[in-house]
Amino acid sequence: MRGQNFKKKPDNKNKKKKRRENVREQNQCRFCRSKVKYVDFKDTDILGKLLTHRGKIFSRKRSGNCAGCQRKVKMAIKRARFMGLLPFTS
Repeated sequence: MRGQNFKKKPDNKNKKKKRRENVREQNQCRFCRSKVKYVDFKDTDILGKLLTHRGKIFSRKRSGNCAGCQRKVKMAIKRARFMGLLPFTS
């Protein structure tokens, strides 16, 4: 019995998760591509796409914005909320 080779179970811990192939990385964010210098708080269509259905602001990773544009978007959303154009919560 000592000399017999028993098959080991495969180790699932070392498997790497497959990366989703249909997700494509963009080189620039949507505002840098269109060369926008100022994110207007009155443009609620664009700002609404950067909010969840609960009214939270999407993160940079989720929205695809660069750091500078994300700060501009954050200020525009806060201004639009204060003016009553966007909801604080839903």
